[in-house]
Amino acid sequence: MYVLFCSQQAVEKALKALIVQRTGDFPPRLHNLLRPAETAGLKLEPDREDFLGELSGYYIQTRYPEEIASLGRGLEREIAQEVLEKTEEVVEWLVATTK
Repeated sequence: MYVLFCSQQAVEKALKALIVQRTGDFPPRLHNLLRPAETAGLKLEPDREDFLGELSGYYIQTRYPEEIASLGRGLEREIAQEVLEKTEEVVEWLVATTK
């Protein structure tokens, strides 16, 4: 579960950095990754849009540790590996977008 949560956070922070770079404004306090992508003016391919929607679901409120345990049940290592690989691709794409 922590791999999935940290993947969501990595993309969220990269999107928010892009918003600051492009607008000079503070980014919105949102965890749904599609909204910051929209605010940053990104045009998303359908598969990337689907992944951001999926990744948004892995955000957890860290002040509720009992949720962490229940969310992590049933997750397999392969899922975490796949999400991590896709996250790396998205972050690399976002970094390239800033140049």
